[in-house]
Amino acid sequence: MDLTVLRSRFSASSSTDRRGAGLPRVVGKKFGFDTMRLMGIMVACLMALPVLLTISLIYRNPSPDESSSVFDARFTAQKGPDGKSSHQVINPEDKLLDRLLITGHDERSCLSRYRSVLYRKTSSHKPSSYLISRLRKYEELHKRCGPSTESYTKALEQVKSGHSIIGSNDCTYVVWISFSGLGNRILTIASAFLYALLTNRVLLVDRGKDMDDLFCEPFPERSWLLSMDFPLLSQFNTFHQKSPHCYGKMLKSNIINSSTKTVPSFLYLHLVHDYDDHDKLFFCDQDQTLLSKVPWLILKTDNYFVPSLFLISSFQQELNELFPEKGTVFHHLGRYLFHPSNRIWGLITRYYEAYLAKADERIGIQIRVFENDPGPFKYVMDQILSCTLNEKLLPQVNKQEPDLMASEDKQSKAVLVTSLSSGYSEMLRNMYWEYPTVSGEVIGVYQPSHEGYQQTEKQIHNRKAWAEIYLLSLSDVLVTSSWSTFGYVAQGLGGLKSWILYKPENRTAPDPPCRRAMSIEPCFHAPPFYDCKAKTGVDTGALVPHVRHCEDMSWGLKLVDSHEL
Repeated sequence: MDLTVLRSRFSASSSTDRRGAGLPRVVGKKFGFDTMRLMGIMVACLMALPVLLTISLIYRNPSPDESSSVFDARFTAQKGPDGKSSHQVINPEDKLLDRLLITGHDERSCLSRYRSVLYRKTSSHKPSSYLISRLRKYEELHKRCGPSTESYTKALEQVKSGHSIIGSNDCTYVVWISFSGLGNRILTIASAFLYALLTNRVLLVDRGKDMDDLFCEPFPERSWLLSMDFPLLSQFNTFHQKSPHCYGKMLKSNIINSSTKTVPSFLYLHLVHDYDDHDKLFFCDQDQTLLSKVPWLILKTDNYFVPSLFLISSFQQELNELFPEKGTVFHHLGRYLFHPSNRIWGLITRYYEAYLAKADERIGIQIRVFENDPGPFKYVMDQILSCTLNEKLLPQVNKQEPDLMASEDKQSKAVLVTSLSSGYSEMLRNMYWEYPTVSGEVIGVYQPSHEGYQQTEKQIHNRKAWAEIYLLSLSDVLVTSSWSTFGYVAQGLGGLKSWILYKPENRTAPDPPCRRAMSIEPCFHAPPFYDCKAKTGVDTGALVPHVRHCEDMSWGLKLVDSHEL
């Protein structure tokens, strides 16, 4: 081969390769900085990705301790009429309970205030616009006159002086003394608050041993708890009917009367179940005129005395405007005032979600036995079964044939039992475990606690009691025991007309075993039977259509609506 030609071909090829080999070096010099920057951005993104994912999960699934502003766009799974899961949008206004509540509270400090709507059905009972406006006015009054205000400090000086100084202060007060069991305390605070609304007083609550542990603050900015520097605080346990400042005793001794010009700075109102005829004059118009002049009223009671407020003529017009639907007083005031503290709310929600949330229907059975021994007693169990089975609240069991129904067709019922004894829930649970139901329904029976006996002064006992009352109020159907304030609170908060178990006599199951409540209102166990104008005894359960004798206590009084009779 001609070496000259070969050299020329090789030379041309080498020249081309050198040009090609040089091209990347030119590009690298031109674009090297951008490549490094791009790689840096990619590394930064990869490092930031886990952080972004974590933030995303937090906002998608906020913890119970976070702010509940998620209500604005939150969905909750609920079961529709066909038993299948459906999604319902939470209206931000629903958490305000038809405007009973206001925005502006610190949501983290009281999770239950705005989250109860997630667990409770929307109430069919709507508060009046007048009640809503009066609550807003009360909140302004409490803000102006409550603890840590100048007006409150001036008012305390009156208590210390022992004399009322006319015109010295435009703030007057009713102080509720912590007394009796939890159910009684809840009902009596509601009574005292309504009285405060009617008389333009500020309600202050004696914290006792655990009020601040059980309940959130209901009013904005100012506490409802009586300050620890209140001059009479150490005397609360000693107040009784014969105390020098007891209103009934002073009337009886003629120390004070309607013509008295100089009134004391405070009076003690003894409205406990053992009160006498002079104490009961509290429910007369003439006495209310006198009491209106006293800056501080110290109240001790174990009675839901609201029905008798409706019989005081000077209050009647205001009450008619506040509550056109008479049988809803506690339902509205209870939902406004009583919000479980975060500690209690945790007890409630954990139990509800673990045992009750997935059921097609929830049935609450509250059992209170007025015996020294908590039981279980056979006659009580017989009564419970007779009521729940006869009224078709629970299904009968089939003791003859095996369960042959397909599992996908079965509906579920969760039965929540509250009792000091575990025996009743165990018997009910065993019955539905050992035998199938004739309807094919699956029945689960649950009981959060069984304390054995009532322990009013124990903090953990009251925590469990408040949680169980609230859980009962989340039921679809409720069975309660006669005379029990525990049951009254549950039915009132839940807006439920419970089936009331009649009180057994001589340890025998009554026949009939139960009856439906006339209204969702509690019963006033120890009402006065006195006509203030005629100054004579009278049946106070027959004076007006909306105040009637209770189903479970023939001498008691309760509020009803005419359409409920």
